Amino acid sequence: MARVESTNHPCFNSRVKHRSGRVHLPVAPKCNIQCNYCYRKYDCVNESRPGVSSTVLSPEQAAFYFFELKRENPWMEVAGIAGPGDALANPEQTLETMRLIREKLPETTFCLSTNGLMLDEYIEELHELGLRFLTVTMNAVDPEVGKDIYGWVRYRKRGYRGIEAASLLLEKQLSGLEKAVKLGWHVKVNTIIIPGVNDGHIEEVARTVAGLGVEIQNCLPLIPVKESAFGELRAPDAQMTKTVRAKASSYVHQMMHCGRCRSDAAGLVGKKTSDQVIDFLSYVRNLPKDMAEERKHFAVSSQEGLLVNLHLGETRSFHIYTADSKGIRFLEKRTAPAAGNGDARWEELAGLLSDCRALFTVSIGGRPEEVLASSGLQVYKVQGLISGILEAYNQGEGLKQYARLPGFRAGKGSGCGGTAMGCM
Repeated sequence: MARVESTNHPCFNSRVKHRSGRVHLPVAPKCNIQCNYCYRKYDCVNESRPGVSSTVLSPEQAAFYFFELKRENPWMEVAGIAGPGDALANPEQTLETMRLIREKLPETTFCLSTNGLMLDEYIEELHELGLRFLTVTMNAVDPEVGKDIYGWVRYRKRGYRGIEAASLLLEKQLSGLEKAVKLGWHVKVNTIIIPGVNDGHIEEVARTVAGLGVEIQNCLPLIPVKESAFGELRAPDAQMTKTVRAKASSYVHQMMHCGRCRSDAAGLVGKKTSDQVIDFLSYVRNLPKDMAEERKHFAVSSQEGLLVNLHLGETRSFHIYTADSKGIRFLEKRTAPAAGNGDARWEELAGLLSDCRALFTVSIGGRPEEVLASSGLQVYKVQGLISGILEAYNQGEGLKQYARLPGFRAGKGSGCGGTAMGCM
């Protein structure tokens, strides 16, 4: 238990759930087993449960998404892959996502959720990429119970059903868990409490995984999903859940703070993903799949090219910088759209800066910020040396030290303290 409580992973250590966040990267759409309680939707924004995601990203999109979220929120420490299918039923996407993140942010904490069927085959590669947190969903350690939970298992292009399917899955799960523990990973087992199916068997699951060295178990009440084979079953009541967890706790530590997260959840465990993050995810999914045209430049509101020192409405030309292997360097100046014309002005500006990742300005009105943000441009209200701000941004550091100084007072309701004439 001590090993778990010393980690920064909020699912493994409840003590850090209020300060350490995770980002689930939805890069794995396919699944290789059919659980009778599962019905996956990729485009649902109103359900909060595993297997649900509003989109599926390519590895390049997912890495970009994680980099940008972590740049804004350094406390989002964990990059996880939990579906919406199975991470290792999509090994190319999962491994490539991890590689891209590892190359740029080598200290990233990785976690992965899987049914365990393919864990044996990819465990060494995952270890080399730095995976140290693993969750395996394991609902039975007796094929007689498992055959009623799994509709089918597909392994190496062959389909299995019934006892044969449950036996194969169990064999692979036990082997993978044993290897993961020997590698020194933090390992958690998720078990769905299914009334009348496995509720009386979960104590045996706990005893078995504890014997393998698993650190923590998460016993989750069934969520009956209408379209699934178990859609007509009742969810376990509070007393059943409490009893199951109490019996299992005799063998292995129980997770009690699970948020039953979506496959695209981002932020703190148990907290709803913010609208801002949801909007950004929608933007990222529309980027080129290979990200060949990734936004590479930065726009700055500056009077002389040394400082960020102008409000957006006062900016007559934007200083454009780029970052490459040679570092951060000035690229060019671009003339701002003429004042007036309402939203048309900001839409024109969004087009002018369409190859820019971020805009740095002292202040900006609410409406122009909304228009620019919807185009995928990140807006930062800062003041100070351009070189310091861009260096901090490019290194993924916070920009609090460059926050707008108190002397610049925003106009009422406008968010801009300039001439009051520019943000029209």
